[in-house]
Amino acid sequence: MTDSKYFTTTKKGEIFELKAELNSDKKEKKKEAVKKVIASMTVGKDVSALFPDVVNCMQTDNLELKKLVYLYLMNYAKSQPDMAIMAVNTFVKDCEDPNPLIRALAVRTMGCIRVDKITEYLCEPLRKCLKDEDPYVRKTAAVCVAKLHDINAQLVEDQGFLDTLKDLISDSNPMVVANAVAALSEIAESHPSSNLLDLNPQSINKLLTALNECTEWGQIFILDCLANYTPKDDREAQSICERVTPRLSHANSAVVLSAVKVLMKFMEMLSKDLDYYGTLLKKLAPPLVTLLSAEPELQYVALRNINLIVQKRPEILKHEMKVFFVKYNDPIYVKLEKLDIMIRLASQANIAQVLAELKEYATEVDVDFVRKAVRAIGRCAIKVEQSAERCVSTLLDLIQTKVNYVVQEAIVVIKDIFRKYPNKYESVIATLCENLDSLDEPEARAAMIWIVGEYAERIDNADELLESFLEGFHDESTQVQLQLLTAIVKLFLKKPTETQELVQQVLSLATQDSDNPDLRDRGYIYWRLLSTDPVAAKEVVLAEKPLISEETDLIEPTLLDELICYIGTLASVYHKPPSAFVEGGRGVVHKSLPPRTASSESTESPETAPAGAPPGEQLDVIPTQGDLLGDLLNLDLGPPVSGPPLATSSVQMGAVDLLGSGLDSLIGTPNFVSPPATAVPANLGAPMGSGLSDLFDLASGVGTLSGSYVAPKAVWLPAMKAKGLEISGTFTRQVGSISMDLQLTNKALQVMTDFAIQFNRNSFGLAPAAPLQVHAPLSPNQTVEISLPLNTVGSVMKMEPLNNLQVAVKNNIDVFYFSTLYPLHILFVEDGKMDRQMFLATWKDIPNENEAQFQIRDCPLNAAVPEVPSTGGVPARVPGLRDHPQELRPHPASAPAFHQPRRGAPWEVAAPPSPGRGRARLLAPTGFPGPDSRACPGPRDTPVLENPLFPLLLMFSVR
Repeated sequence: MTDSKYFTTTKKGEIFELKAELNSDKKEKKKEAVKKVIASMTVGKDVSALFPDVVNCMQTDNLELKKLVYLYLMNYAKSQPDMAIMAVNTFVKDCEDPNPLIRALAVRTMGCIRVDKITEYLCEPLRKCLKDEDPYVRKTAAVCVAKLHDINAQLVEDQGFLDTLKDLISDSNPMVVANAVAALSEIAESHPSSNLLDLNPQSINKLLTALNECTEWGQIFILDCLANYTPKDDREAQSICERVTPRLSHANSAVVLSAVKVLMKFMEMLSKDLDYYGTLLKKLAPPLVTLLSAEPELQYVALRNINLIVQKRPEILKHEMKVFFVKYNDPIYVKLEKLDIMIRLASQANIAQVLAELKEYATEVDVDFVRKAVRAIGRCAIKVEQSAERCVSTLLDLIQTKVNYVVQEAIVVIKDIFRKYPNKYESVIATLCENLDSLDEPEARAAMIWIVGEYAERIDNADELLESFLEGFHDESTQVQLQLLTAIVKLFLKKPTETQELVQQVLSLATQDSDNPDLRDRGYIYWRLLSTDPVAAKEVVLAEKPLISEETDLIEPTLLDELICYIGTLASVYHKPPSAFVEGGRGVVHKSLPPRTASSESTESPETAPAGAPPGEQLDVIPTQGDLLGDLLNLDLGPPVSGPPLATSSVQMGAVDLLGSGLDSLIGTPNFVSPPATAVPANLGAPMGSGLSDLFDLASGVGTLSGSYVAPKAVWLPAMKAKGLEISGTFTRQVGSISMDLQLTNKALQVMTDFAIQFNRNSFGLAPAAPLQVHAPLSPNQTVEISLPLNTVGSVMKMEPLNNLQVAVKNNIDVFYFSTLYPLHILFVEDGKMDRQMFLATWKDIPNENEAQFQIRDCPLNAAVPEVPSTGGVPARVPGLRDHPQELRPHPASAPAFHQPRRGAPWEVAAPPSPGRGRARLLAPTGFPGPDSRACPGPRDTPVLENPLFPLLLMFSVR
């Protein structure tokens, strides 16, 4: 009779009967009683009252009975800690039993009894078992160390068990090695800061030797340990790969995935020029394909891991498209995963085969699968440009089937194709409009409305079509309402005379009759735009849209590298790092691929950053899309990227001149002695000239700066925040031209194209003077240098800080935003000249209310007065702008440029208020004679004093 009889009894008073049987003298009766106790315990009955009686049964030579008693002890020791101590002596005695099975059983049970009072008694038996002559006892003791560490880590360290465990890695038995590695890995994961697995080439060699002889689970432990090792060079990485490769043919799928993880990680260090690299790619494909012949659950796990592998190295499975074709009896979760991988492997070489398969799938009966298949056709069109026409033709064939959900999915997909290829396939719009009445899903209706609004000028009855949607405006979903509002505004901007009533109606519905804040706000924005500035409204609403990319669902490169290190675990199935789903810090260790060695970068860009960062520089996981896309108008950007401090040598030189040469240095007299040539920075073309007066070209022989200080490039936009695009740059000024020198690096898995750049309004009107020219597609791991010319004719808005610049960069993937600080010296002209009319116009443009006046008394001036022609860029006479704006005229060229009042006369200075824009005016008492015996103008003129200090005072005029 089988043991099932022990689970069928439901007698009352059973505990008393069991108690009597446990104390029986007959061994068979005692054994039967223990079995009944274990059966009751298994079904959930409380048999803890029998604890003393069961413990008494430990003193037996029967191995089966001893196992049953130990099982009972493990279950109830925690609830009966005082009673559990009674069993300690038996445990210690069993650890010295001649039978290795009993020794191993005793040490295993003691490790599983999580009672603090017992752990101290466990140390000595455990130490003996770790050095036992039998490998079965040693491997059991190795696991027991990890269990004991979980209970009392300090005790394990004090007793030196960790060192003993490390010694077991060199054990002659492969299973002992595997269990030692498993125990150390477990302890290391719970204490990431401890460097327990300090692997070196010698220990790695021992692990690889044991790999061939241990069990399948032992192989998994060793392979996972190897994956945490970073080889010192590509030669060592290749050697390890060669010895791990045979594991790919193992029957256990977990061993195969662990081997794939090791190979994928170490391939990072191999040069693509090596013959072995190509051989390894070929060897990786067959085991992955074999995994797809297992049961559906294993297939799904394999497919999720293959999805990661294909994103990292699509060349591994590029010739294995057929194995991902869907079978009729595949579960839906396997079908959808296969479909996703098919799209990732789609290329110009196999697109015809893929499209034929997808068209077949679109006729299936499973609605979810059909929808995904139709969308896959659209993704093929976007990914493989050469197949776009064939994909559109296939979608039109599917629309002709008149199957409702197929038609609606096809319309959603065609909208994306229009975004990718504008003005190319608009001939199909008529076919789409025929199915307008059958659309009942919000996404399909919104897509159709977008198409009508976007191409309203090509659709004769666009107003009628949109008006038909407007009739049930309040019954529509928010998505449709927003799209309808935008589409009608587009239609109005394209056909204003015919659709005025329609746009008023939709604006009224959106703003006055709607409770949705998003819809209401968008309605008000459109209303204000249309009522105040229709031209601006047209630029905003009908602006050129960024092209879309198929690879928007790719995993961000940094996260992908981390997930590759977790192949064969739950993280690879969820496509999330362990920190996203493991509660607490235990067991969560951030991993990354090893950095490439110099030899492995022979075919890579020298600018490519290593995928693995030091622990202190771990990159964060990429933020969500909402965090990335800040609105430039909202100005909700992070702090600007601070670059290195600008060189101030030229400014310091001027300051020394002012302090060292007295007032003479201000007016550029012959007495001024230039500093030695060594004081001039090497990157400046000529000396600054003679002091501040040279700002207005008031002295002869002014040197011209051929170039200015160029700060080293700084990273403005990290790759982790821009889906793999890294932007570094700096600002330069050369020969009167401002440039933004950019360095674009593609750290994603896909080609980047269609680059464009735009600046937000800023303090000095900086704007691109030409489009961003990237002449060739930017391939993965490629870097390109670009110099973008800038001008200062853009829109002006005061920023905080003043030199903050907010930039938007677009490519075929997305739009990315960042802010940076530009050095103010790039705005300075080299020769200091300013057009006379521009100067006067700028001076006059400063509002009068920004003028503040005060007097400087007792300021004698003895400086010699140079005679400078009035054509030098500063007017010889600037009248009081408030009193006589019509007096804006220079003196004749023959007249001296400056007048000086008599000594001791009061000076009147008009200085700008701060903050804000203002002007400084230095006014002399009227009527004082100058050196040429001609009086200054009378009281009505109130002129700005024509004095050598005038250039200095003009510096107070700020914008």
